[in-house]
Amino acid sequence: MQQTDLLEKINDPSALRKLSRPELHTLADQLRAYLLESVSKTGGHLSSNLGTVELTIALHYVFNTPEDRIVWDVGHQTYPHKILTGRRERMSTLRQQGGLSGFPKRDESVYDTFGTAHSSTSISAALGMALAARTKGESRHAVAVIGDGSMTAGMAFEAMNNGGVYDDINLLVVLNDNDMSISPPVGALNRYLARLMSGKFYAAAKNVGKSVLPPGMRELARKFEEHAKGMLVPATLFEEFGFNYIGPIDGHDLESLVPTLQNLKHLKGPQFLHVVTKKGQGYKLAEADPVLYHGPGKFNPVEGIKPSTGKLTYTQVFGDWLCDMAAQDNKLVAITPAMREGSGMVKFEQKFPDRYYDVGIAEQHAVTFAAGLACEGMKPVVAIYSTFLQRAYDQLIHDVALQNLDVTFALDRAGLVGADGATHAGNYDMAFLRCIPNMVVMAASDENECRHMLTTAYHYPGPAAVRYPRGAGIGAAVQPELTAIELGKGEIKRHGKQVAILAFGTMLAPALQAAEELNATVANMRFIKPLDAKLVAQLAASHDVLVTVEEGCVMGGAGSAVAEAMAAAGIAKPLMQLGLPDKFIDHGDAQQLLAQCGLDGAGIAASVRQRLIKDEPKLVVNHI
Repeated sequence: MQQTDLLEKINDPSALRKLSRPELHTLADQLRAYLLESVSKTGGHLSSNLGTVELTIALHYVFNTPEDRIVWDVGHQTYPHKILTGRRERMSTLRQQGGLSGFPKRDESVYDTFGTAHSSTSISAALGMALAARTKGESRHAVAVIGDGSMTAGMAFEAMNNGGVYDDINLLVVLNDNDMSISPPVGALNRYLARLMSGKFYAAAKNVGKSVLPPGMRELARKFEEHAKGMLVPATLFEEFGFNYIGPIDGHDLESLVPTLQNLKHLKGPQFLHVVTKKGQGYKLAEADPVLYHGPGKFNPVEGIKPSTGKLTYTQVFGDWLCDMAAQDNKLVAITPAMREGSGMVKFEQKFPDRYYDVGIAEQHAVTFAAGLACEGMKPVVAIYSTFLQRAYDQLIHDVALQNLDVTFALDRAGLVGADGATHAGNYDMAFLRCIPNMVVMAASDENECRHMLTTAYHYPGPAAVRYPRGAGIGAAVQPELTAIELGKGEIKRHGKQVAILAFGTMLAPALQAAEELNATVANMRFIKPLDAKLVAQLAASHDVLVTVEEGCVMGGAGSAVAEAMAAAGIAKPLMQLGLPDKFIDHGDAQQLLAQCGLDGAGIAASVRQRLIKDEPKLVVNHI
């Protein structure tokens, strides 16, 4: 019998529903083995997907998908779902350009009922689907699968607060409790779930009672159970929201999952099923270190992940700077919304545990919490991915900037992020930050400049943000000093003629490459806000054409700031703005994607020739 002979017969869930219950166990083993082999070849999210194998099988076995809707929260645990819904043969293209997305995507499959990648959205979306079905007179079900980490976000409870009042809808919320989001779980909710799990004594007593009591005594036993539940298991928070709470049950036991889901399918009103799973289930290395195996690159599953020996990453630059600055200033406190490892804060937590705050997946709270700390004279540093800061935009404006509070924002994953695609790309921060009064916004062109900018932001007595990309930089040596740079001052990195390229952040290196071909001047602008308007005027006075280049959206971005400065100064010179186009850019190799957007050296040079010099015959580029 081949290792995947049963799995190869499953091209959609209708085939899965024809299997016998014993065959489901074999399918689970084959699916887990295939998943491990596949992800080890492509890279991607592993621990979370190994943990949802049985749950995915049970959901598609019991519910009539895609007629019944399943909404996966965050979405990084949907590889088993993709494999079972006709995409098994395409798993070799996972997270590659033109291939499968690493997250649910509506235009990829009818089984992907809602696009996700940010957390805590599933209950809201599933509730909308359930109420739409009720309005249209349809009997289909809506199922939201949410992780315990995602339950720390206020949006999940806003949805439950709304959904708990409708007693005639077909809505099921499945809490996948793996005691882990990405970083270890934090907060009062995790403690609450731990107390729920401490009720195993009650569960065991209930099962024994049912097996030994004669039929006439079972009603008495049921009443005792209700009383014992109150004594031994905390009053269920979820029931107070109007949900019928069931659990916790073993999320890897198909003999528990399938009948429980079958029973819940026939109940009206909002239901809540609490399942307990293990991240990395079935692969010992991932079970032992689920964080390391959360999102690995390619690796040998027999040998496991080997330590990286590559160049210093921007995330590591930030982590080192954070520790160095904290050693100098005991007012520094660091905040992360559940991204300790991703934001490079492990060492800081170890060295300064009393000044480290992981607030859970709660970006809005993280920003206002920082504002409160700043009100009391502390110096908060919020380490947050660019794409996640979007979730706290109101708090950024109203609670921080409006009060001109001293909060430093370290924006990791700015620009394109490659394999994670459009949902995680930090393409909009320059545009949405520069329009906020009191904000200072900087973009680092290399690792050393990133350290200087973080120091500059920290010493600025108001809100300031430093954006830097995912992964390694150009290999610049990082100086140990905590040196600030002059606020709002750019610098000329190359002198040329006729064409001046104004580069922001990571675009400095390709701009310099293009300048060699064009014999252009290159300025490292450094600041999006305050923009170095004097340098802009100087370059406009001495050049025929100005070109702005940024790894962010063109609309409203850094190039727009230059255009506004020129207009305000009455400068009438040709200005060309290069950046990311007005569309969402899918997953793929980051450098290839940038090249396709014309943001590599060759692309910048070609754009200058084709779009400007072609329209201005009097301009002649001077070759070296």
